[in-house]
Formats: sequence, C-alpha cells, structure tokens
Amino acid sequence: MALRSGVYVVPTDRWYIERTVWLIAGFYLLSATALAALYHPLWAVAIIVMGCASIAVALTGFCIVGNVLYRFGFTPRLGRSSPSRRNLYFMQTDRWYLERRIYLAVGVNISVASVLSMTHSGWWLAFTGFVGIAMVWFAATGYCIMANGLYWLGAEPRLNPERCDATWLGPPTAEGGAPVTAGTAR
Repeated sequence: MALRSGVYVVPTDRWYIERTVWLIAGFYLLSATALAALYHPLWAVAIIVMGCASIAVALTGFCIVGNVLYRFGFTPRLGRSSPSRRNLYFMQTDRWYLERRIYLAVGVNISVASVLSMTHSGWWLAFTGFVGIAMVWFAATGYCIMANGLYWLGAEPRLNPERCDATWLGPPTAEGGAPVTAGTAR
C-alpha cells in the first residue's frame, strides 16, 4: 500500500444498505455502552456480540441487518453482483478493500475495549462510546476518521473511488457547479 493524502468521504446521496447498517450499528453500540456504563457492566457482552458480528461480516460478507434491510427494499453498494441461492445480501469479499477493513477493525477494537471494560476499568467504555458516535457520524456525513486513516495508509476504497483524489475538498458548490478543488478560487 502506498501512502497518499486527501480526504475520503463515502456517498450520502441515498440510504443504501451499508450506510444504514453503520447508522443502526452506531445506535446499537451507543445503547449497549450506556447500559454497560450506567446499569450493569455485563451489558458489555452485547458490545462483544456486535464486535463478533462485524468481524464475521468482514470475513464472510454475510450481514444479518443488511439482509433485513435488503428485504425492506434497500439497495447495496458493496453487495455481490451475482444473486445468492436464496436471494440473500452478501458484501463483496473478493479483496480487502477499505470498507471491508473498517468492519474488521471496528469489530476487533470494540471487542477488545469491552473485554477490558469488564476486566480492567469501566473507562474503556468511553472508547466504545466514541466508536458508536463515529459510526453515527459516518452514516450521517460520509466522513470517518478510521476510513481516512486507512485511505492515507493506502487502502483502496470501493464505495467512492472517483472522489478520492488529493485535491477534492467537498461536494459541488451551491450553484451546482463542479466540486471545489485546491486550484480553484471560491
């Protein structure tokens, strides 16, 4: 992977399966974190379950929430092009692209943090809360700190590769013109 610069932002023009999964998972993570911090520390097991589910999505491409959303009519952007035997949604697993690495990294990080919250200090729940807020922010705005870190380290994105250059600074102007770039005046 070659180091690069620029900002990576996923599309927010519609609510596709993967974006909606990030939103639902973010609220689930925030709820489980609040219950573990305020009610009983064993609620951190719910965080571990979500972490394991995220790791399973990264490894197999199968997402339970994604399949429920698929049944409700949401369309995928990272789904496999060929339909499965039972018409199930599977995320593409042909290579380790940026968005797939996010599922793996989030799963490992929140699982480790929740185990640490149960065995070492409840303050580790602050990290899982931060990840939950970041997931909701990612779904709402398309910007993710971890996605940009992986992008800068050279991970290839699949959701929005054409808008990942070092000069792109934001969406089109209010007048409907081309995106503002580093070489143009505002």
